[in-house]
Amino acid sequence: MKLDQALLHLIFVGQCSSFAFNPNGSSKQKNFQKQQKHVLVAPLASSSTEQTAEEIAAGTLASILTNDEKAKSSRTQRIMEKTSDEQSSGAGGSSTYEAFQRVEANWQRLKESKALTDYDEKLLDGNAIPTFITSDGAQGNPKAWEKLREIGTNGVTTDYDVVVCGGTLGIFIATALLIKNPELRISVVEGGKLKGRAQEWNISRAEMEELVELGVLTQDEVEKSITTEFPGCRSGFKNREVTPLKGGYFENDVGYECVTPNVLNCGVAPAMLIDMVKERFESLGGTVMESTRIGGVVVSELQGAAIDLVGDDVEPLTSRLVLDCMGNASPISRQQRYGMKPDGVCAVVGSCASGFDKETNLIGDIIYTNSEIQDKGDNGKLQYFWEAFPVGIGRPGGLKPGESDVKTTYMFTYFDADEKRPSLNTLMDDYWDLLPKYQPSITNPEIDLDVQRVLFAYFPTYRDSPLQPKWSRVLAVGDASGIQSPLSFGGFGALTRHLGRLSDAITDALEANCLHRDDLALINPYTPNLSAAWMFQKAMSVKIGQGVDSKFVNRLLATNFQIMDDMGKKTIMPFLQDVVRLDGLLGSLSRSFVADPTFMPQIVAHVGLPRLLDWMGHVSMIAMYTGLHNAVTPVLKPLVMDMKDQRKRFQLLRQMEAWEYGSGMDYKFEEE
Repeated sequence: MKLDQALLHLIFVGQCSSFAFNPNGSSKQKNFQKQQKHVLVAPLASSSTEQTAEEIAAGTLASILTNDEKAKSSRTQRIMEKTSDEQSSGAGGSSTYEAFQRVEANWQRLKESKALTDYDEKLLDGNAIPTFITSDGAQGNPKAWEKLREIGTNGVTTDYDVVVCGGTLGIFIATALLIKNPELRISVVEGGKLKGRAQEWNISRAEMEELVELGVLTQDEVEKSITTEFPGCRSGFKNREVTPLKGGYFENDVGYECVTPNVLNCGVAPAMLIDMVKERFESLGGTVMESTRIGGVVVSELQGAAIDLVGDDVEPLTSRLVLDCMGNASPISRQQRYGMKPDGVCAVVGSCASGFDKETNLIGDIIYTNSEIQDKGDNGKLQYFWEAFPVGIGRPGGLKPGESDVKTTYMFTYFDADEKRPSLNTLMDDYWDLLPKYQPSITNPEIDLDVQRVLFAYFPTYRDSPLQPKWSRVLAVGDASGIQSPLSFGGFGALTRHLGRLSDAITDALEANCLHRDDLALINPYTPNLSAAWMFQKAMSVKIGQGVDSKFVNRLLATNFQIMDDMGKKTIMPFLQDVVRLDGLLGSLSRSFVADPTFMPQIVAHVGLPRLLDWMGHVSMIAMYTGLHNAVTPVLKPLVMDMKDQRKRFQLLRQMEAWEYGSGMDYKFEEE
């Protein structure tokens, strides 16, 4: 759903250049590049794998693609070679064909990888395991350990209280922390230049207001950063393209569509936004280290953490706490998840282009289908979804609605990482082929459109999310932690929702010195509504070899969205913004059963009884968390705030936050 926001972290390989394996580190580090073709690797390569990715892109990729695929990819290559070679530090900063090849190569490697069973590092060849972070004094850069050992002697302290690795979203959390406690010493380390991409991020105005409440932005800065604004977004699920569509699924035998106001209806300029936040951060005393690559991290529970910086005679940085804001491709989370294959994947392709019909370019599409499940043969069955946003309308002094022909369109699908799944080339070709059906004002995208940027990504997600810390003094934040919904795949919107909670919790952890991994785990707790969202992703995907009615997904979603729309904004708006609440969930499910009772056996058969029972367990926990938040928190919180024991206060505050966010009770409705 928030795929435009999610492209922030994972569009292409090579942009995750804020880290690199240290050539002077352990034997595991030295040999990882030699071994990487044979082990499970993260879907996006870090700079440690760029050489292999480039080789594949230049030559080896030819052995991955069939002759037919190579022939079809020529259209994508022609279009991409006509776009500008735009570069920025964040994902989405490149629209080149070479970047596309690198992502394709990594997707192929992920599909071919094998998940390890009964995982035990001791049983593996040590050289095969990537070691980016370690608490083992025999590993890592000796200079980093030497600097850590100096802490506490002769008054030596850590260089910083917090080092934030990854600046595109990290600059927001760093600024929020300094506003909470101006005495903190904080540095943001970014591998490239800290600047946002040209492509807009889509978000709601209410979510932007959260940045104002935290002091990260002023109201004037929010208004300045919003470059597009339109009334709302359409949700639609149709077996074939019929626009406009009236009535419900069982009335028209096609589907259902509705428009929800004030959801993802603002396009903000990332370049402008990040510049403003960076300026505020530095004015508060924060330090930004650009074009600074990280070679690894060593951790001492007692002394602190040392960040190994790549370069000759570059001193390591020491810090009390390290925040991993390096997104889905984080080498820290990649190391922790070594040997695991993702439970789900969303692949997305799209473009930003001019040449669309101006008169109908008035609102966005947040999630939309206009076809049944596609049978891709050996690649399995896929349900394609669309998302689209107008660009450059609705702002003072700009174009009015109906005057812009510029639009961003995405096509995405959910599946697993089975080796039979289609290549990104195949998905991109389907995108170009199906785009005229979705946008009937054009007939040939290559001729009719002036493509400014081509967008491509795949987002792996894991059911055991958020990721619990494995090392003390290191905390994953944002997409690196897996806190994002498996439907939205995170990005800017997920950050704004959790920014206040995270800045409070991290500030408390530093003040109480609760930096052990068990304490930090309370900041990324189990959230039952996030776990329950997995059922929705599985319902919208089809396993390899699974039989399913081609209308299954459209029937399921059309029925549920009609009910949520009828129930009102308090039901449909939280869901569209990736917040699952008990009231909306139970209300819509019970009414769906009444509306289409014969469909229930098909749903159970599709998702499987074990998964359904697991989901019901998470729903029961949502109910428990809702009750605890409503009944216990109002009584307990005043008592906790008066506690003298800082550690106990920290723990109880985090538990109450888990009840609130895990039940979706943090969601603020417009009238509130």
